[in-house]
Amino acid sequence: METNEWLNKELEAIKRWEKGQNGMMIWDRVGRLPYKLLDKITPKFIHEKIGVLLDELGSYVQTGGRYLINEKAAFKRLEASAGKPVGSLDEAAQLPISAMDQASAELTTQRKKVAAFQGASTGIGGIFTLAADIPALLAISLKTLQEIALIYGYDPKVKSERIFIVKCLQFTSADIVGKQAILKSLSANERQGEVMSELQGWREVVYAYRDSFGWKKLFQMVPVAGIIFGAFTNRSAIADLAETGSMLYKKRRILERLEEIQNSDI
Repeated sequence: METNEWLNKELEAIKRWEKGQNGMMIWDRVGRLPYKLLDKITPKFIHEKIGVLLDELGSYVQTGGRYLINEKAAFKRLEASAGKPVGSLDEAAQLPISAMDQASAELTTQRKKVAAFQGASTGIGGIFTLAADIPALLAISLKTLQEIALIYGYDPKVKSERIFIVKCLQFTSADIVGKQAILKSLSANERQGEVMSELQGWREVVYAYRDSFGWKKLFQMVPVAGIIFGAFTNRSAIADLAETGSMLYKKRRILERLEEIQNSDI
């Protein structure tokens, strides 16, 4: 049984994590500079790829586009963690949070390996394959966050959940002011309409996502050497993103459980 005390203890741990998100590390802040300086000499095909990403992310927010995933994979992870069949989102939402945490951790481990392989593969050709790496990593990111949503019992087919997922993307690469604003907008006390209105242009997500590569991604432009840096940066990016998604979705589930306990006591 998840007691009121246990839920509050887990909630406090998440709040400590939130306070620890003090924005970008110094190398990440410096890392934004090279992209700004190199913007004018960046090959046209990379700029065109960014334009495609803008359209794709907009399509994802509106309809899910080609990024929507099947629920079965998430349910299988939950079944393995919970030791019981899971056939619907309602059943997933009723599972112990500890089982959700375990499934999310296993997903994170698997996706970090995929991202590292992706980064290493596209790092072989340096700048000529970097254009393929950015959209590939975005796809892995969106699919990872959607599966985390399903693991904690939320449906990414619903537009408001897709907006929540884009907010998680924003949070990962935002500075401290941006993180605080996003946490406020994702508060459980916000009305759904207010959360949706807080999404002030999904285009900023792609540019922030690109800029967050910074100087670390510049190393990936060097053939062969890019294999190591490509694998490392992609793995780190997915690790940070999965942690953000798990923490923020877990927080929502805990707050809902606490509210259920409170209502049952009335």
